Amino acid sequence: MSSVHTKMSEADTPTLYDRAQRAAEQIRSNARTEPSIAIVLGSGLGAFADELTESTSLAYKEIAGFAQATVEGHAGRLVIGKAGEVPIAAMQGRFHFYEGYSLEDVTFPIRVLKSLGVRTLILTNAAGSLNTEFTPGSLMVISDHINLMGVNPLIGGNDERFGPRFPDLTSTYDPDLQNIVIEEAKALNIDMRRGVYAALTGPSYETPAEIHMVRTLGADAVGMSTVPEAIVARHMDMRVIGISCITNLAAGVSNRPVDHSQVIATGESVREQFTELLRRVIAKLA
Repeated sequence: MSSVHTKMSEADTPTLYDRAQRAAEQIRSNARTEPSIAIVLGSGLGAFADELTESTSLAYKEIAGFAQATVEGHAGRLVIGKAGEVPIAAMQGRFHFYEGYSLEDVTFPIRVLKSLGVRTLILTNAAGSLNTEFTPGSLMVISDHINLMGVNPLIGGNDERFGPRFPDLTSTYDPDLQNIVIEEAKALNIDMRRGVYAALTGPSYETPAEIHMVRTLGADAVGMSTVPEAIVARHMDMRVIGISCITNLAAGVSNRPVDHSQVIATGESVREQFTELLRRVIAKLA
């Protein structure tokens, strides 16, 4: 009897796909527009979403299945509106592995955005520079990544409705979209670089020895996010752009201690040019 009851309970448990569809329907019923582009706004970069017009804002706690953003600089809202004439969805803040969430929780919003009809995903983050030519306040379009988190968000059962068991990551960050970002940055005289992003779990900042290791591996910037989201997005055949705001020199690259207030302050200092860059890039993607 207990065996039968267990099988029935498992059958009644909604799948990840079902939960994503349910959350997407909830968002769709509240929004006034249907976005095909979404952006995840990292630490100190959330102000972009405040400038959207005809917008609807939902706190993460109001969306079924969403976790709660607990980090300073992450407002914890999904805003759906228009950037110019382009309908987009903007996440003001994200969830991190170091907050104690599983990578399924961390990447669940990306699953929902895809279920909502989003085809292009812009991922932004605050990152530490490993390259002495990438100074605080500059921006870096991500050309590739190195996953040093020790885990992959696709581990576990695979639902073919999302994507294949073994997705290809050869061009995780779309080369054509990278070129659009570079071109628009050049038009705005923005100091834009192109480089490799390495993701570690955090929440402690890396030691000088760890930074030396990551530099040796070929990374230009380091952070604690983005990579799980990019992997899941590519699993679902979304086009991905990654842009890092270089907020500090990593440990060992500079002798100055690293703290989160510096990350937030640098994000604020580039807010206007970063916002204008996003407007122009989004217009080109429409």
